[in-house]
Amino acid sequence: MSSIAFFGAIESGLLFGLVTLGVFISFRVLDFPDLTVDGSLPLGAAVAATLIVHGAPPVLATLAAMLAGAGAGFVTAWLNVRLKILNLLASILTMIALYSVNLRIMGRPNVALLGVDTVFTPVEKLHLPYYLSDLVLYAAVCLAATLLLVWFLNSQVGLAMRATGANARMARAQGINTSRMTLLGMALSNALVALAGALFAQSQGGADVSMGIGVIVTGLAAVILGEAILPTRTIWLAALACVGGSILYRMAVALALNASFIGLQAQDLKLITAVLVALAMTVPSMRGKLPFRRGGKA
Repeated sequence: MSSIAFFGAIESGLLFGLVTLGVFISFRVLDFPDLTVDGSLPLGAAVAATLIVHGAPPVLATLAAMLAGAGAGFVTAWLNVRLKILNLLASILTMIALYSVNLRIMGRPNVALLGVDTVFTPVEKLHLPYYLSDLVLYAAVCLAATLLLVWFLNSQVGLAMRATGANARMARAQGINTSRMTLLGMALSNALVALAGALFAQSQGGADVSMGIGVIVTGLAAVILGEAILPTRTIWLAALACVGGSILYRMAVALALNASFIGLQAQDLKLITAVLVALAMTVPSMRGKLPFRRGGKA
């Protein structure tokens, strides 16, 4: 694998690390199976790209994209906690609706960002190698998001949210408003996913209505892979496992696609994803069967 492919895999892993953190909040913290991310990622891209094209500052456009993603997650949670729609079905309904919403926002299937300033423009002025310029910003944003998420989940509100996902009935008995925690958690989850979409659109030079297809699979694969490799006894370790799993997943995909002796091509990406998810899910059970795991004897 070439150095460009290597750095590209790390860059993509850091970007989708934001998606993985969002999936971690919904699936692990809240125990809420959420497919909204397939729509909230292109929603963030659509909002950011449209605002930038119309002259809005890139930073404000990115923040607006996060607010839009938070709104999408809030709608999914509201359908569940207020209208009592099954959580999985609520997320599917929101995901379907977001396809039309994204088309309305952009006015067409895609929006180009050629020749306009983005959040990456100041980094490009540092005259770094082209394969490192985007990587610097991705690393900074991913690190900041991880630190803020860990701080939040260790706060009083974050502990209440974790209690809601662990045992909602017990949380209600302790006076926690579980509906409010679900609304907040889903909004936060999809805000992170929309942030990834906004950054991805500005990095790739445009937004497309179909760019979110299969994002949930990528996020789940990264979460499962990270948890299979790294311990998750604390929130710190769990967050690092999410980002690390995303990077490892992208590295594995890049390695498979660049290994000519295997014979895989770009159209085999979905096959590679399925195999990696299957392997990640079997690692914990296989690790528990190893001899050194039994009574401490080799």
